[in-house]
Amino acid sequence: MKVFPDKLPDALAKSLPPVVIVAGDEPLIHMEACDVVRTRAREQGIEEREVLHVENGFPWGRLLESAASLSLFASRKLIELRLGSQAPGQEGGKALDAYAERIQGSDNVLLISSAKLDRKQQQSKWFKAMDKAGLFVPVWPVDHQRLGFWMRDRASRHGLSMDMDAARLLGERTEGNLLAADQELQKLALLLPRGARLDAATIAGGVEDSARFDVFTLADACLRGERERVSRIIRGLRGEGVEAPIILWALTRELRTLLSLYQHLDQGQSFEHACKAQKPPIFDKRRPTYQQALNRLPVKRLHKLLLFAQRLDLAIKGASAIPLWDGLHDLALTLAGGRGLLAESPHSYKIG
Repeated sequence: MKVFPDKLPDALAKSLPPVVIVAGDEPLIHMEACDVVRTRAREQGIEEREVLHVENGFPWGRLLESAASLSLFASRKLIELRLGSQAPGQEGGKALDAYAERIQGSDNVLLISSAKLDRKQQQSKWFKAMDKAGLFVPVWPVDHQRLGFWMRDRASRHGLSMDMDAARLLGERTEGNLLAADQELQKLALLLPRGARLDAATIAGGVEDSARFDVFTLADACLRGERERVSRIIRGLRGEGVEAPIILWALTRELRTLLSLYQHLDQGQSFEHACKAQKPPIFDKRRPTYQQALNRLPVKRLHKLLLFAQRLDLAIKGASAIPLWDGLHDLALTLAGGRGLLAESPHSYKIG
């Protein structure tokens, strides 16, 4: 049964299932979800804990051996199977499936921690058996538009209050890095009296810029039309040493996806069908983002942007005089609905 992290404590308070799967790529929320399971296990009298780290060549027989072995000091144990980014593979799938078959006769609790499990893994026999017997806790990054609310709620956990301007600023300075945000709040809680109210000036003066960006964050910001954020992300990616071809690949991929959506719509297909026809398909959660971009960008402009992306590719290969990083900034900013900086420079070029 699927349970989201904020509902996990209530679900475990009702009963501690024989298996809990925590999967996702947000470190802080993932860690805290696992901590909730460990705490509940201790409350249920489970003191023994065995940790199995899955790496290349992991002997999967150890999982069944651990479940079958008896302790002199306890009748129950918590078995932590840490997959990380490793897929169980055929051997691991068989071992997990075998464990699931014996799960009803066991008093142990199995905690499986993993990176994000894709759709194929969630359709596997072992996952379905485990999910039926216990809980599946998918861990998602906090959406950019909800970061301010998350920060404000997090501050209250540390005995602080925060206005929305301060919450948004903290979100900007630690974007994509909730662990860094929580550490900054812990530091402020030590320095300030309990119940202190944080404003933007306090955050600006006391919090280091720990923003963490990737090209997928940039692509989403472009599709949503978040122009100021696009400029900030481009600067951040350049400062972090991300290679220009990777950024160009991400932006070009979105341009081709938008043009493909237009093509399907021109053929009389519904937007939903057009999204499903993409490879990979655009799932429900991201469809409104693409709809926003289609409403903002005419097909003629998308074609011009794609031609400009080709010129940037030549610049990467040394066959064009376009200033590369300024050009990438212009491409991203125009995709977001803005006006590129180079369009007004002495050596300007016109995108669209």
